[in-house]
Amino acid sequence: MISGAQLRDAVISASNCLVKEKQNVDALNVFPVPDGDTGTNMSMTLQNAARELSRLGDDCSAAQVADVTASAVLRGARGNSGVITSLLFRGFSKGLKGKVTASGADLAQALTIGVEEAYKAVMKPTEGTILTVARESAAVGKAQGDRSACDVWEAICVEAEASLARTPEILPVLKKAGVVDAGGKGFVLILRAMQQVFEGKGMVEGGAEAKAAKKQSNNAVAMADEEITFAYCTEFIVLRDPKATREPIQLRAFLESIGDCVVVVDDEEIIKVHVHTNDPGRALHEAIEFGQFETVKVENMRIQHENAGWVEEADEAAANAGPARVEPEEPFGFVSVAAGDGVQALFGDLGCAQVVAGGQTMNPSTDDILQAIEATPAKVVYVLPNNKNIILAAEQAVPLADRKVHVLPTRTIPQGISAMLAFDPDASEKDNLLAMTRAADNVSTGQVTFAARDSSYDGKAIKKGDMLALDNGKVSFTEADAITAIAKLAKNIVKARTQAGKTTEFMTLLYGEGTTAEEAEQAADAIRAKIPDGIDITVVEGGQPVYYYILSVE
Repeated sequence: MISGAQLRDAVISASNCLVKEKQNVDALNVFPVPDGDTGTNMSMTLQNAARELSRLGDDCSAAQVADVTASAVLRGARGNSGVITSLLFRGFSKGLKGKVTASGADLAQALTIGVEEAYKAVMKPTEGTILTVARESAAVGKAQGDRSACDVWEAICVEAEASLARTPEILPVLKKAGVVDAGGKGFVLILRAMQQVFEGKGMVEGGAEAKAAKKQSNNAVAMADEEITFAYCTEFIVLRDPKATREPIQLRAFLESIGDCVVVVDDEEIIKVHVHTNDPGRALHEAIEFGQFETVKVENMRIQHENAGWVEEADEAAANAGPARVEPEEPFGFVSVAAGDGVQALFGDLGCAQVVAGGQTMNPSTDDILQAIEATPAKVVYVLPNNKNIILAAEQAVPLADRKVHVLPTRTIPQGISAMLAFDPDASEKDNLLAMTRAADNVSTGQVTFAARDSSYDGKAIKKGDMLALDNGKVSFTEADAITAIAKLAKNIVKARTQAGKTTEFMTLLYGEGTTAEEAEQAADAIRAKIPDGIDITVVEGGQPVYYYILSVE
């Protein structure tokens, strides 16, 4: 049987392993465009859990560890790979519910539930990825019957490794590049790092980043006492009473009035709460109206600091908290994700109450997006991720929000801008959703960036540093310089739209970080020379990183 302390250490071990190996996992990415990268996103997602788990004592139960992990990775999930990882661990929260220790069958069932959660969340699951590796390994685990937990997990690890080795046969792009799936590799690393703990071999030690974070935490001790405003870290789980007339949002509002670092996560059966307060009795008295307590834990952080010499990292999180929650008063509001001062200002001018900093190389977490949603003073909030690797993380925020949320699957900045322009304040919620989605679908996007790694497309070699032209997100060709690339790309896009029966009336050219206004005007002139007369071109300083130029064609 696996104890709660073993499971806690296993997840921390997995996090440490990903921190050390993330660059190797990142290197498996086939697509040459610079991005948030699989290993980095999975690592950052799991580190969120490791920070929370490090506070649990050795008397913790398997269920408690699973609950803390699930809540932390859900809110900390970044990128598609990070979200899928969080969903796999969410299965542990359900599969180990009420368990003090976990058997091999329990672990296999928990992983199976996680796989089911992940497949439900992904609209079009792609086989030959982390999903396949997790599904096939979970199936082998379930077939192990009553074998010991170590034996079952070993069988899961072995099958995961075999499944990972098969991914190039399922996805031709992997075979062509001579690599296995990056997300699947990250998942195998997680499993093996956990098995090391289950076998009694100790945790994978944290790398330089983990040690630096620990040192930084220790350096904060001297000033910790005066920073602790609310002394009692209060955590509890309430078994929901179906007859209760109040909603969890009301409990959260009350807790925010008597403390900080408030986290309230709920489903149909339970409400999980974390709050720092000077009056835990009031928090518990309010919560009892929602049902019976399953667990309650209250700790004095000042005493913890005096005895252990460190302060909870949640205080640091509170100091670096995002925008504050506001009451939903307006009928509609907007949240977008964008990088670059010019692009962010543009979305602000178009009516976005909150613009989350992020994009291709810095995927925001689910919690980042959730905070922005709840800082938007609207009853209905439309979220524009503006990047395909952020859509899934945004969707995970929907059930956590205290107001109605629609995530428009915008994959590029031009799609997001077009969607905002299509909004009609006099139209209904449903009509606006439809109009904004159609507008986003109608815009064509061109992007020019650089190749982050050696790769290939259509049998042609791509060298690191080449200028890459992306037509609606797909690599179209390479060029020696950015201006030649954007002009040729504009011509190709207009031609493709004409062949598809779409007219082209205007273009917006956003020039990025490091590109001068003079260069941007040269690019606009080069585009004009390649396209039919009568198409209006507007040049805007976007300041976006990664992309020298982003072209919106409508």
